[in-house]
Amino acid sequence: MSLILWAAIGYLLGSIPFGIVITRAFGLGDLRKIGSGNIGATNVLRTGNKPAALATLLLDSGKGAIAVLLARWLAGPDAALVAGAAAFLGHLFPVWLSFKGGKGVATFLGTLLALDWRLGLTACGLWLLTALIGRISSLSALVAAALTPFVALWLDGWAMAVVTAFMAVLIFVRHHANISRIMAGTEPKIGKK
Repeated sequence: MSLILWAAIGYLLGSIPFGIVITRAFGLGDLRKIGSGNIGATNVLRTGNKPAALATLLLDSGKGAIAVLLARWLAGPDAALVAGAAAFLGHLFPVWLSFKGGKGVATFLGTLLALDWRLGLTACGLWLLTALIGRISSLSALVAAALTPFVALWLDGWAMAVVTAFMAVLIFVRHHANISRIMAGTEPKIGKK
């Protein structure tokens, strides 16, 4: 029963569409009608407003981290794992936006940092290294997501590996259009409007 409660709490936290809230607060319009239409930080960056993009990145990652930290503090490590995964699902399928959400990368990274800082830093490092080399945000996310379950298995065991693999598969599914553009050589570079 406790795990179901923490799944619900995590999901509701993850469902908060900070990209839309931030772009409206900054007077940038409806994020769903800008760039790719995605509600995440990369699309906010396409507005040209770096502070808004940074705020979205921090809040989207923070909601996953808060779900994990609250659950761990009040109910233990199993609840933390469930709450983190649910927050990730909430970002992808938010109840407030008719279940049409973001791609989950920032929430994925924030959740990982709170679950195991070593795993989170490794995933962030993989993202950053790939971004420095390829200058493509979606490619960086895909590389980090693909490799994280293997690192999770090594650092934390099967439960963490299974949860991160589940999240990685969803990241790949949500990036299907990006994968097509990467293969065609038409995916936008980081910072391009």
